[in-house]
Amino acid sequence: MPDKRRAAILVTNGFEQVELVEPRDALIAAGVGVDIVSLKKEKVRGWSGSDWGDEFDVDLHIEDARAGDYGLLVLPGGVMNPDFLRMDARAVEFVRRFVASGKPVGAICHGPWTLIEAGVVRGRRLTSYNSLRTDLTNAGAEWVDDEVVVDGNLISSRRPEDLPAFCRALVSAVQKSPAHAAAE
Repeated sequence: MPDKRRAAILVTNGFEQVELVEPRDALIAAGVGVDIVSLKKEKVRGWSGSDWGDEFDVDLHIEDARAGDYGLLVLPGGVMNPDFLRMDARAVEFVRRFVASGKPVGAICHGPWTLIEAGVVRGRRLTSYNSLRTDLTNAGAEWVDDEVVVDGNLISSRRPEDLPAFCRALVSAVQKSPAHAAAE
């Protein structure tokens, strides 16, 4: 049975560091376990400002990750990270299965690129970094310019400045799940 109180954050090198750290910390503070799932096997490096950031331990390689084992998926942005993820069939399938399961999926900044590649945005309402507006629209989504947008199980935000609202929406989505409520 999936653990709704466990979240996966899917990244590879070049993710916007703050877009991993703040959601991870908010989820942990809410009693949610968090795994960093990656295309890399041991460590990934964030992007902070205009240069490489910190290294983070990878908890699970994408080959070993199962969407059914988690109650929430987070897709941080940064330009490099989602661009690499959307070119990896394993990552795209992981995202596709997660969205199809109906469990919450949060994507911030350039994170929706992976959702586009997974073919799951048609008819959905999302936001993103403004440069993805045309990409999302061309993929059949309705793009809106709000700090956080919740459309069914998809939670999206535009940029790092929106992280407080994004984190609140992620925590709220997990806390609404029956498994989380039963565990308290």
